[in-house]
Amino acid sequence: MNPFEMVIGIVLIVTIGSIIRAKHGVRRDRHGNEFFVANTAANEAETKALQAEIRALKDRIQVLERIATDNNRAVTLDQEIESLRDRSHP
Repeated sequence: MNPFEMVIGIVLIVTIGSIIRAKHGVRRDRHGNEFFVANTAANEAETKALQAEIRALKDRIQVLERIATDNNRAVTLDQEIESLRDRSHP
């Protein structure tokens, strides 16, 4: 076997190994660590659920920020609460 045939053989073996790993869902991250990717349909459903949850949490945070930073609204709310307290006491 000459060196050229050996290089072709090594490239062929590595390529076939990569194809088999990809078919079985084995992936590599940018650090070279291998991990198994399960059913992609389940991953997509989980991803959509997590994105919806994040969107809801962002909306809640916006409301909380608005309540915390809106000074006029806080003063008005305090006045309304005090007026309700005054009405409840004869």
